Amino acid sequence: MVARIAAGLLAVATLTTAAACSTSDEPAHAKVATTASASTRPSETFQPLLQRPLPDVQGKTFTSAVLDFAPGTRAMPHRHGQAFVYAYVLDGTVRSKVDDKPVTTYHQGENWVEQPGAHHVLTENTSQTKPAKLLVVFVSDTGDKLKVDDPSS
Repeated sequence: MVARIAAGLLAVATLTTAAACSTSDEPAHAKVATTASASTRPSETFQPLLQRPLPDVQGKTFTSAVLDFAPGTRAMPHRHGQAFVYAYVLDGTVRSKVDDKPVTTYHQGENWVEQPGAHHVLTENTSQTKPAKLLVVFVSDTGDKLKVDDPSS
């Protein structure tokens, strides 16, 4: 069933990507922090594609985006609030760890989901020479931040 949901989300994400590229709508202005200070490793680059309220689902929003990871880039540990998240590797190889599950390496064409409230402990481009790229789809509460980095310790 999870595979069927993931496949459906991928189909929707692909269609919304095509629609976002072919319409005159402005890109989504999702609330995601992806900057890094000069003393830290660079973080991922978030490129919003489409953000729309879900019809017939009061208070929920669908957002699709592309995350670019330069060689050697690692995202800060973070959460996505109460959003359901689907990630699909468009290019490269990404290593990920969610909650207490084992670290998993995903290659182009592979995907994973994150349940609401999940803690994304690790997301990194495994290559020091090649970029990686993810298509990410969020189903979130309208107005919520899509990514909240863990507080610095």
